[in-house]
Amino acid sequence: MAREDEILILDILEVLQKYTDKNKGKSQKEIITILQDKYGYKNLYKKRWTVKDNLSKLIDYHNEKYGYQKKITYKESSRNVPVKPKKGEKETRKKTTKVYIRSDFKYIHDFADEELRLMIDSLLFSKQIPSDQREELIKKLAGLTSENFDSRTKYITAQSSNVPVNRELFDNIKVLDKAIKTSKKVSFYYTTHIVEGFPYAKLELQARKTSEGKIREYIINPYQMVATNGRYYLICNNDAYNNLAHFRLDRITDIEILEDEERKPLQKFEGVDNRFDLQQYMREHIYMFAGKSENVSLRIKKNALGEFVDWFGTENISFTRQTEEDYTVRVKVNVNAMRRWALQYGLFVEVLSPDHLVEGIKADIAQVMENYK
Repeated sequence: MAREDEILILDILEVLQKYTDKNKGKSQKEIITILQDKYGYKNLYKKRWTVKDNLSKLIDYHNEKYGYQKKITYKESSRNVPVKPKKGEKETRKKTTKVYIRSDFKYIHDFADEELRLMIDSLLFSKQIPSDQREELIKKLAGLTSENFDSRTKYITAQSSNVPVNRELFDNIKVLDKAIKTSKKVSFYYTTHIVEGFPYAKLELQARKTSEGKIREYIINPYQMVATNGRYYLICNNDAYNNLAHFRLDRITDIEILEDEERKPLQKFEGVDNRFDLQQYMREHIYMFAGKSENVSLRIKKNALGEFVDWFGTENISFTRQTEEDYTVRVKVNVNAMRRWALQYGLFVEVLSPDHLVEGIKADIAQVMENYK
């Protein structure tokens, strides 16, 4: 059964969105063919003026709504066509009139293909989203543009993994978002990987337990969710302590909002001003370790400066000395994070101060040497 005429304009819009983009357009004839072949319309070639009129309405509406960022574009050409004389009028010479013809209609989508590709790559290489949920999200992203984009996703692959993944990640984000907005506490269980079934060992996620063997329940004051190092983290506080802590969202299960319990104000914690600077906090906590930040001085080889800036940025570092081979740099950072980072880049970095950090790194190096004896 043919669609009603009043629905035609919506179907034309869908055809433009699905089959055209900034690189590939359709003529009015091609649009009519798609409507007949895939949308059940009949005899549209006889109603091509109706199609033309609806296209004009769509163009006027969308271009007026979005202003200079035109959503529907087209090419326009003109030609002279003969005009038939009026009834009873004697034709003395041929009359013509100029007619404007539109073609190559294109719908300009909100996301460019390269932008969608970037988002899809981020999903593919996420280690915390189950593979079937990733595939579903990729299909949704691909649906934000024309079908011409589909073929490009065939050449995108991600490394598969057998590591167990928590399927509650998106629910956790939803619940935490509400809890943060309403300043409420939350309760949840926190999982960790364990190995079961020797000699046929298998990794499993299991909730942390107390010393008595009972599942441990966490009651937390949530403040911010952040994405760093390919993971989602919750910045929060446990009432038993007077500092900020971090939990990975993909390790949280059975989360609930405690509607009757107000969250502790963020400003109660040491080192947190009336306005919490999340960007500064993230620069200082590169590995999302809890604990205080200190000023650290280190010597770094010049060929490793790019790696250093990638991790610490440029806003909270200062250069105090330079030689032909290295720089001496001062940075404020979480001490536990710097201890790990210094080991990771030990071939290029020497931490100079504070003394307790230097001694901790020396102890770590000694333990590594012991492991390799």
